[in-house]
This record gives sequence, C-alpha cells and structure tokens, in this order.
Amino acid sequence: LRRSPGEVCFPGGKSEAIDKDEIDTALREAKEEVGLQPEKVEVICRLVPGIDKMNHLVTPVVGFIEDTFQAIPNPDEVSNVFVVPLEYFVKPLNYKTLPYKTSSGYFRQIHCFTYDDHEHKMSFKIWGLTAHFAVFLALVIFGKRPTFEVDYDLDNLISSSEENFMNLYASLHERKKSNL
Repeated sequence: LRRSPGEVCFPGGKSEAIDKDEIDTALREAKEEVGLQPEKVEVICRLVPGIDKMNHLVTPVVGFIEDTFQAIPNPDEVSNVFVVPLEYFVKPLNYKTLPYKTSSGYFRQIHCFTYDDHEHKMSFKIWGLTAHFAVFLALVIFGKRPTFEVDYDLDNLISSSEENFMNLYASLHERKKSNL
C-alpha cells in the first residue's frame, strides 16, 4: 500500500467537503475501505480525539454492526481485514510497550499488541493511536483494570482522557509557537 504499508488501523481518513461531521467522514471511509454500508451502522458516540504522528486530529467514532458483516476490502487502501475481541485490549496474550518520541520531542511509552489471527494464520501488530483508541474503548466498555499500566485515572476515565489530550494538544501548540 502507498500510505502506511503494514500498519494496522481502523477504517477512517480525511474529511471531505461532502461530510457534515466526523460521523459522516467515518461512515464514508468505512464504506470506501471495507464496504460497510452506513445504514448498517448504529453510531453510539465519538470518543476523545487523538493526534496522529503527522499531527492530524483524529476523532474516533464508535458504532455497532452485525457480527455477520463480511468486509470487502478495497485493494487500493486495505490489504487485510481481521477481527479482534475488544477484551483483548484489557487482557492481551502478547503485549509490550514501545518507546516513542513525539513530534514535540517528548518520549512516551506506547501500547503494542501482537494479535494472532488463527482464521487467517497471520499475526498483526497493533500499536500507536490504533492501540490507544482500542484500549480506551475497552476500558470504557468493560470498566475493569487492564493487565498492564495505562496513563489514565481509572476512577475518572473520561476526564483523565480529556486532560491527557489537552496536555498533548498544548505541547504541540507550544512547539509550533517556538518554531515561528
């Protein structure tokens, strides 16, 4: 693939003029990338945004789909589609942290999961923003402590997530100002 070859991510992409909001963007991109029809998605919420490695704001949109959905990957954008049980992101079989230097120069530890997809006889590395969003959603849904450390106050998950995002955004803003 041209962009981000070998990386695991949720369907998504850049908003276009025809999109009313992040939900429209998410539904359009899921249709383009994996053939998921928008009317087959029950949108539940938007999560606290994140910032990707190119400093783009990424807003995750969460929805329910039927478990019978069969993805039809667009070969120009997607090489493989696989399913991971959400609980894997609080009780993984293969987990480690990776050191990562942010664009603002800070070193952080990021989640890195290896998921063995027995159906396709492949292993997938899920890390970075994709892992961050999956972990956060699993924490919200299951409401229990993961088997690894996280950067959240688990008793105040939403507010601590918002605070983490605002701190990251502020550090990027300060870096931009200092580069002027």
